Amino acid sequence: MKLYGSLVNRLYETQPSIPATVGEGATEYCYSDRHAYTVVAVSPSGKACTVRRDIVKRQDTAGMSECQTYTFEADPQGNTYDLRLNKKGQWVKKGQPKGNVFVMGLRSEYYDYSF
Repeated sequence: MKLYGSLVNRLYETQPSIPATVGEGATEYCYSDRHAYTVVAVSPSGKACTVRRDIVKRQDTAGMSECQTYTFEADPQGNTYDLRLNKKGQWVKKGQPKGNVFVMGLRSEYYDYSF
């Protein structure tokens, strides 16, 4: 398996998936960035859910650095995405089986300034 992007992101996205729960946080792991979401709906089977992008505000004053802290709040107008569990047991956007992985139970934001 070829690793790419952030090592931290690759480690988190390979952790075993936990079930989605309405109101719980979720994190999208991109190449090296992370984005925070909230679970807003779960299918009866538990194999599909909908997440909504949170309002994220940076709190630190460290500028372009690794030390980043954020606050999160629900955004009723945020973009929503339908997710499903793929064959590997990872949460991915519906219709994008090889796209970014989402991890439930953790709300995280990070911007990699090196790109």
